[in-house]
Amino acid sequence: MRDTAGRWTVVWLVVLALAQTAALITVWRTAVHTELGQWFDTVALTGNRIGQDRIDGLVNRILNAMSVAALLAATAVIGFIALIRGRVALAVTATLLIVGANLTTQALKYSLARPDFGIDPQRIFAGNSLPSGHATVAASFAVALVLVLPPTVRVLGALFGTGYAAAVGVATLSAGWHRPSDAIAAYLVVGVWTALGGLALLIMQRERAEADPGDAHRLAAVLLGAGGVLAVVACGLALAWLADGPRVAPNELGRRPLFVGYAGGAAGIAGTMGIVMALVLVSVHRLVPRNAG
Repeated sequence: MRDTAGRWTVVWLVVLALAQTAALITVWRTAVHTELGQWFDTVALTGNRIGQDRIDGLVNRILNAMSVAALLAATAVIGFIALIRGRVALAVTATLLIVGANLTTQALKYSLARPDFGIDPQRIFAGNSLPSGHATVAASFAVALVLVLPPTVRVLGALFGTGYAAAVGVATLSAGWHRPSDAIAAYLVVGVWTALGGLALLIMQRERAEADPGDAHRLAAVLLGAGGVLAVVACGLALAWLADGPRVAPNELGRRPLFVGYAGGAAGIAGTMGIVMALVLVSVHRLVPRNAG
């Protein structure tokens, strides 16, 4: 029975890795290499000026809290939690997940090209910004934390991590640093690395390890996943509404379409993070069983 469950878990993780890689490529090709995709992104980014003065202080606090020192400290804490639980392989895997996801994001950001369709002339010289480095850092921390936490507090870590990572992604949009697709792509990069890390954990898992079905946290996974899907659907509806309107320069749009674009982009960011974390919760009790054997 354990061998059968292990094989199905391997298949599940491979499917997750391939599906999230395909989603990442789709987001990149649509948002960066099509005029409509660039227009949507720019409308959402231009809409950040609506009410910006009210949330500017909060946005700055969220983004300024992320530094190289904070990155190293958080990675050390995550590794320490795994080590005090006696999980050396988990500590190594969680660290590699954080490092690998962030290196991948930086490699993609500086290697991918962004064609100029004349839609966002103000930022054309900034080059490609997909994926978002800040969103990758936040999401990789959130997922790694869920992996290393004991099952009794795992759901709390998942809820906190999802909220934190989503807040960072939306904050990069509110600050004008990143487009919605940048944060969405970042979460997908983390999702791919999580699936690969899960495969590594299964390979290193002891024969006597036993997963407890009670640690699956199905309700929390369903709630996060359903909420994420609804938010992504809301993003799609916002994009459809914008597509039915006049295709003019984003700076010439009125307040309503700009707000719809911004709110839709924020919903897409938060929804994608919710789905990624829900997929983590579905699998983590088998990757990091309570009884390590």
